[in-house]
Amino acid sequence: MVQIQFSRGVDEDVIPDVRLTRSKDGTNGTATFYFEKPKALDNSSTDDITGMYMIDEEGELTTREVKAKFVNGKPEALEALYIMKSVAEWDRFMRFMERYAKQNELGFQKS
Repeated sequence: MVQIQFSRGVDEDVIPDVRLTRSKDGTNGTATFYFEKPKALDNSSTDDITGMYMIDEEGELTTREVKAKFVNGKPEALEALYIMKSVAEWDRFMRFMERYAKQNELGFQKS
């Protein structure tokens, strides 16, 4: 089972828009996740969000770079940034994303 969580033990059901960038030499990259109206914002405060945890059979990838987007004072979306600083981190992230995409029937579009 492949999951994304914002609070430990609480799976996020909303499928994010994910944008990837990678340096020309391939040594580092970033993944930007955008969750519109995520379950993590339902009936809870943003204080309950401790990071974004990407969990699969290999273990867990974590980022603390999570920001809430507000419209008229109410939280509407979450944006998370995951930074990869090596080829090994990029490869590990891509294995997670392949599993997540397969489980959620997602596709990949090159810009």
